[in-house]
Amino acid sequence: MSLDIVIIGLSLSSSWGNGHATTYRALLRGLAEEGHRTLFLERDVPWYADNRDLPEPDFCRLALYHAVADLTGPWAERIRAADAVIIGSYVPEGREVIDAVAALRPRHLAFYDIDTPVTMSLLDEGQEEFLAARQVPLFDLYFSFSGGEVLDHLERVRGARAARALYCSVDPERYLPVPGAPEWDLGYLGTFSPDRQPTLEALLIEPARRMPDRRFVVAGPSYPAEIDWPANVARIEHLPPSDHAAFYSRQRFTLNVTRAAMRRMGWSPSVRLFEAAACATPVISDDWRGLGELLPDGEAICIAHGTEEVVEILGTMGEKARRAIGLAARRRVLAQHTGRARARELAAALRDLRAAAA
Repeated sequence: MSLDIVIIGLSLSSSWGNGHATTYRALLRGLAEEGHRTLFLERDVPWYADNRDLPEPDFCRLALYHAVADLTGPWAERIRAADAVIIGSYVPEGREVIDAVAALRPRHLAFYDIDTPVTMSLLDEGQEEFLAARQVPLFDLYFSFSGGEVLDHLERVRGARAARALYCSVDPERYLPVPGAPEWDLGYLGTFSPDRQPTLEALLIEPARRMPDRRFVVAGPSYPAEIDWPANVARIEHLPPSDHAAFYSRQRFTLNVTRAAMRRMGWSPSVRLFEAAACATPVISDDWRGLGELLPDGEAICIAHGTEEVVEILGTMGEKARRAIGLAARRRVLAQHTGRARARELAAALRDLRAAAA
């Protein structure tokens, strides 16, 4: 049965400085392929308005709103009529958005937390700009970017009615191997984050210093000017999603770096991890609980705990072994972590809600 879904999320139109856009794009394309109808409501903010790389998606309806009052005014009836309304994490004025939408009494209300461990840390610190602790029990379903023990924490400690893992996913038609010789030995794609920077230093910048004959690259905005980049580390300020597959394919290895809160909770694969794997680019990653369940170490990923391990991988792994790791990761991701697979999981959870209500 086809579903009519409204999603209020951080961004679909712009991938500038966020990983939400590509996550939503893969999921919403998958929903369209499964025959569902989706309206995505995005707050019109200047930093995304100047950097929209998908202003008119062909797989859903995208509409911009200017204030929380728009949701209870022009969009109120559409929200009430939908089979389900999903509010995403990091939505501007998220706490106010949740209260306003909940007051409209939609048929089913869900939350999609693409930043679950970070959200939990913010709540621990009393920071409730995007979600208040009192609001967690308001949702019929709490979809979490993180799985494993995090789901029990959400229900037992935070009071979620029902928590379900909804990992990020990848669009296999847009993330696939691109022919060509590798240009860099190791690369990284990600916006600057203070808590990721020490890991980036240890697993890419220091290896670059120790291997001056090798080439490295870091793509992403907001890195401070005072960072001392080695001469053999190329910098790309912003890379639109249309260039991601070619970027990954030009690396012998790509680096996955996880935010500190996500490492602590575990079971938090980033969208970049799935995207790189779909391109058959071997991934070197920091370690966290649950990673080996998704991509086994030494078979479909290389887990590194420090600079020396990265230097050893780059310096000693043969081409046959390198390719085998990349292809094994690609097979696993295409089997379990595409946007369409994730859309089926989402739709099944929403149908269960409808059945229970009926």
